[in-house]
This record gives sequence, structure tokens and C-alpha cells, in this order.
Amino acid sequence: MNKSFKIPFKGRGHSYSQEEIDLVSEIMRDSDTLTQGKYLKLFEQKYKDFLGVDYTFAMSSATSALEIAAQLLCLSDKDEVIIPSHTYTSTAYPFVKKGGKVVWADIDFESRVVNAETIKSKITNKTKAVVVVHLYGYLADMPEIMQLCADNNLVLIEDCAQSLGTSLDGKRAGTFGDMSIFSHHSQKNISTLGEGGVLVVKNPEHAQIVPMLRHNGHIGYQDQEHYWKPAMSNVDFPKLNGIYIEPNNYCLGEPQCAVGSMIIDRVDEVNLLKRSRAIQFIDHLSQFEQLVFHRVDNERHNYQHLVAFVQNDKRDQFINKLFIDKGIQCVVQYYPLHRYPYYEKHGLGTADCPNTELFFDNMVSFPFYETMRDSEIDYMLESVISVLKSI
Repeated sequence: MNKSFKIPFKGRGHSYSQEEIDLVSEIMRDSDTLTQGKYLKLFEQKYKDFLGVDYTFAMSSATSALEIAAQLLCLSDKDEVIIPSHTYTSTAYPFVKKGGKVVWADIDFESRVVNAETIKSKITNKTKAVVVVHLYGYLADMPEIMQLCADNNLVLIEDCAQSLGTSLDGKRAGTFGDMSIFSHHSQKNISTLGEGGVLVVKNPEHAQIVPMLRHNGHIGYQDQEHYWKPAMSNVDFPKLNGIYIEPNNYCLGEPQCAVGSMIIDRVDEVNLLKRSRAIQFIDHLSQFEQLVFHRVDNERHNYQHLVAFVQNDKRDQFINKLFIDKGIQCVVQYYPLHRYPYYEKHGLGTADCPNTELFFDNMVSFPFYETMRDSEIDYMLESVISVLKSI
């Protein structure tokens, strides 16, 4: 069915300032290199300063950052990695590709993310790592999860693809885990021109080899008499825990890094705008028990997405009426990963995740991005109220 939407579910999260646009034009016109240059270093430094960490690496995507994180685990086919089933698929498949067995963890129904209790029941003597996803922009119960991982000698990885700028007890998302991953995809609260990501590591040994893994195994200029002998840079397979790790090409271009180095300065501003709008929207609908939101009026949530649970099996009717009668495009996120054919074919099609199943089968995600006009927010609110009354 073809239908134009008054309010679409956009694939773009925000706008760019004229200063950011001008900088990209300048780099396109004048820069000596369009990759691996000064803006890469600047972007990584700005990220370090923003998070208060020692090692950050810009990547072509969050997925490529997850691929490297999976490599750094040096997984065997006996190792298990605990991952929520309720997340986007790239959270999980890098670990499958690198030989690990994924064990699906359920979400807490109220917060829609994993917690220490939902993780604890999945730990075995084969567990090597835990991946925590701060889904929809909500920072999970990290102090408790950190303690659980420490008690069981587990590597803790944070998937912060949707949670940049959130904080708990003064600590930013991405500073709790041994490794952390960020996304700057087009839909995120800030984007490096459509694609991009960042990998954060705490282990200095990891920090030494990540640049090689990111850039084709290059190990930099050598101490040699002539720069062209044998080449301008050497290539090798980095070695970790006695295992050679194959390199990749996951570099992020200079225009994207330049934009990232500027736009990171307004992460908190964008998050505040979206959070305040979300809280107003939620509060205006508080009288309607049919919609159950997760209301968090502090920096622990950035409302990357605005989602709700629809009571009484009315989800599909609710979405359809908003679509047909009001021209509002809502969507459903995220398909439980254990239901996908890919994971079923890898023997990962079974999961004890009742909250994940229940939430996904009844959830709705509203159009929600920085560039929405107040009039669009008002129209969506009026439309939701009208549809709720009708059903």
C-alpha cells in the first residue's frame, strides 16, 4: 500500500549546522587526505574528553567496532557470550562469526534492557563475556552488572549505539565496560554523515593493536634509512593471547571525523531536547492506561527512540489506525534475535526470554527525531489520543 505520511518514521535523526556543512566542503576541496588524517585524531581526542577515557578509535560503523571487540575476545567454539535477544542484530552476529556461542538474556520488562538478574541466570563455566545494550537510549544498571562480571571473571562489553551522552551517578555510558561501542548511524541523535562508530577499550594491549585491526594490519613507519624500502608502512597480523588476529578495513573518512568532532559538542543539547519532548508526550498521555511508557526524567535516558507497550493486544490496530486515519508512520522494534533464520541456522533459535517476547509482540515506536516541529509533536499527540479513545 502506497501512502504519503504526514509524519514519517525518518531515517535521519538530526540536522547539520551551516558551520558543519562548510567544514565538510572545505575538506572536500582542500584536504591533502580524505582518510587517516588530522580530523581522525581530533575526533578521537574529543571523544576521549567527552567520556573521560584513555583509548578511543573511530570506526566505519558500530558494527565494525563490534567486529573488532569480538576479535579481541579470542573466542573458541566452547566460549559463551551472553547477549540480549531484544536488540539490533549487529550486537550479536560478530560474536557468532568469531566462533562464540551466544546465550540469549531476557530484558527487564519495565526498563526494556537487561539487568544483573536477567544476566545471572545465564552464566555458566563456559561464559567468557557479557554484552549489555543500552537500548532506546536508557543506560542499564551498570554498577550491579559490573560487580556480577567481576565476581565471575567475565569481560563486560557495552553496546552504547543508542545511549551516547547518558550517565548514571556521574559516569557516562561507555565508561563502565572493558570495551564499549558507539554508533553514529543516520538515525542516531548525532550522526557522522550517515555511518560511523567508535570503539572504546580499557586494556592498553588492546589499544596498541586496534589501529592495526582497523587499517589492514599496517604497523606504521619503520626505522629505516629509506622510507620506500620496503614500503611506506609495514603490514603484519597482530597477535593477542598467542593467537594471530586478522586485520580489517574499518576506517572512517576525514569529512565524517570532522563533523563528529564538531557535533559531539552538542550531544547534551540534543539529548535534553529529545528527553524533554518525550517527557511532555508521556505525561500528556498518562491518563491512558493502554500505553505503557518508560518514563525517566534525568540524564540516564536520551530517548533515542520513543517507545511504548500497547495493552490488550491492540498494538496492530493502534498502528494501523494511526497510519490509515492520521498519516503517522509508527514501527515495531526489535525482532527477537532468536527468531531470525540466521541464528536458528546456527543452533541459536531457542531462548527463555518471556519479557522480550511479550514486549516485542506489543510494542510501538513513534516517529521521534530532533528536527520534528512542535506542530508535528502536537499533531501526533492529538492523533494518539483520538485513536486510543476509538479503540
